[in-house]
Amino acid sequence: MELTPIPKKSLSDHVFDRLTEQIVSGALEPGQSLPSERALCEALGVNRGAIREAVKRLSQAGLVASHHGSGHKVLDYRQSAGLDLLPRLLFRGTGDVDPKVVRSVMELRSAIAPDAARLCAERDAGRAETLHKLVDEMEAETDLFKLQAIALTFWNVVVEGSDNIGYRLAYNSLRAVYDHVREALVEVLASELKDTDGYRAIADAISHGSGFTAHCEAAALVERGLNGINEAFSALEALGV
Repeated sequence: MELTPIPKKSLSDHVFDRLTEQIVSGALEPGQSLPSERALCEALGVNRGAIREAVKRLSQAGLVASHHGSGHKVLDYRQSAGLDLLPRLLFRGTGDVDPKVVRSVMELRSAIAPDAARLCAERDAGRAETLHKLVDEMEAETDLFKLQAIALTFWNVVVEGSDNIGYRLAYNSLRAVYDHVREALVEVLASELKDTDGYRAIADAISHGSGFTAHCEAAALVERGLNGINEAFSALEALGV
């Protein structure tokens, strides 16, 4: 077993996390003013420096806005925040995973993956050699968890080859959410993970520089996974989860 040090959080990190939780949960509603620095210091037991740094980060994250003379107002994060907030939305106040967030993440993946494959074929067809080697590994593997890990590397190579910073950062945010639930999703995504012919077809299209074909093959592959997610979501809805 390889052990690594547990990262330490600064006071401002703790304040940022606590206030973000309050905003996302609705305890602090859009349009509501944040408590004063003094009130936050007393309530959280920290110094003003930690409060100011945390509030600055909240502003940068699109969660609050500064209003001259009236402090900081809470924003509607659905209208102002970015993808970095996704991991914080994954868990409900009860600690349970929110299936709607999981579904949203997989839908976004299904929208990005085909175009990332198209761009990879058009801009960096040389990535195909690495992709073919990854598919070779997948074809020799039967363990779903190992297939899942190889598939994640496959898509990481595709996104990197797209040379699109927007897709790169979006992928990072999606991966941050996915990593929390990847073990729970492995069976749901089994049909996609086992479709090595589909992965091979994407790699072939990229090697030939065919953006259109790469897009179509990637769309067909990730649709398998999305169908699995939708079926699982329907089952949970039927159970009232």
